Amino acid sequence: MTRLIIISVLLLLIGCRQEVEESYFNPEKAKMYFKKIEDICNKDNGRLWGKNLHGPIMFVDRSTRKITASQPDDSGILKEKEGIYTGFYPRELIINNIAITFGGTLFALSPLPGEEDEYRIVSRAIHSLFHRYQETIGYTTSAYNTMNMDEKNARLWIKLEWKALRKAINSAGEEQQVAIRDALIFRGSNRELYQKFADDETRFENSEGLATFTYILLCTSTPEDYKRRLFENLERVYSLQSYARSYGFIHGALYATLLYQKGYDFSTIRSENTDLGNLVKELYNIQLPVICRDVAGSLAVNYGIETIYKEEEKRDLDIKGRIQKEVGDFTEKPVVFLELESPYFDFEPEDIRSLDTLGTLYRTIRVSDNWGKLTVDRGGCLISNNMKILRITAKGINEEKNRITGEGWHLILKNGWRLVPVDENYLVSRLMP
Repeated sequence: MTRLIIISVLLLLIGCRQEVEESYFNPEKAKMYFKKIEDICNKDNGRLWGKNLHGPIMFVDRSTRKITASQPDDSGILKEKEGIYTGFYPRELIINNIAITFGGTLFALSPLPGEEDEYRIVSRAIHSLFHRYQETIGYTTSAYNTMNMDEKNARLWIKLEWKALRKAINSAGEEQQVAIRDALIFRGSNRELYQKFADDETRFENSEGLATFTYILLCTSTPEDYKRRLFENLERVYSLQSYARSYGFIHGALYATLLYQKGYDFSTIRSENTDLGNLVKELYNIQLPVICRDVAGSLAVNYGIETIYKEEEKRDLDIKGRIQKEVGDFTEKPVVFLELESPYFDFEPEDIRSLDTLGTLYRTIRVSDNWGKLTVDRGGCLISNNMKILRITAKGINEEKNRITGEGWHLILKNGWRLVPVDENYLVSRLMP
């Protein structure tokens, strides 16, 4: 009997190993994609940003955390196998489209999609290579708070702005000038209403919007194909119930498209604080009213404001109905509270939902901060609108040294941090020296 059990376990392990080895991203496929990405970068060869974007690339499988890299790191952590370099990505680090120094080498880090999709694989790599380029020129990206984009008035203005921008990109001459003016008036109305968020919006649109613009432009071969991909992206974001962590990816790309159509020199953008809207205004010589909201209301009729009102009314009803079902998990005891100090987030825009004044619900998310790393696989977490407090349910909580688990999540705390019971809830707190 014992022998039978051992044989069964061995067969299971062999099966698992074969399953991993049969992953679509094998060494042959990896080399093919690395070559394709290099060819795309060489075809552009610095025409867009003044520098060839190609550099070390690292793909990471989110489920296994296996690294497949195009070249070795300076410290020799990655090992050569069949012409590529492999290893495992540390569990305490976030996997996202970013630039990261690993083993002393600056890599473009890109998560692999669960199933093979050539466009997603290649475009994600170009996205990360763009962020790597930003870092090589000293371009710094700080955290941004654009939670105002989940408020009804902000969503109304931004939807109007998107409609005007789409019209501008698809037109020319006087018609284009009018559409750009209208878009900038809607933009100005939004920023007049939410002045304290303007700098954060600029940073978001500049960093992620330019990344979106770059990978779509480099990964498409014709202007028609570019517009198709751009507007597919716009429609996807437009349909989301939360814009707070998603709108900037497409918003900046739309303004960058108008700059590109006018022959703008993108190599002059060297700061995260570059306002793409202002660049378009200057390049197209657009004159705006002193107070945009004085005229924006009358212009809104031309862009289907009544339809937008109906869309937002439905969203409000959907949110209210969902709040009644979900809010209890994050307001009733016991709950774990984590203060966000210098957070880094990894999530899919489709997985977030606004819970009105309570904050934003993230169905699945990975968060790293000074206290360590949190992974939420199911059940969600709630982040306050000021991005200062994160809550997860404490149901099923279990603590083993620095590893804490609950229903649908696990937390790895760094040294110097602990989980403290507070009035039937829990708080992640720094140990006193």
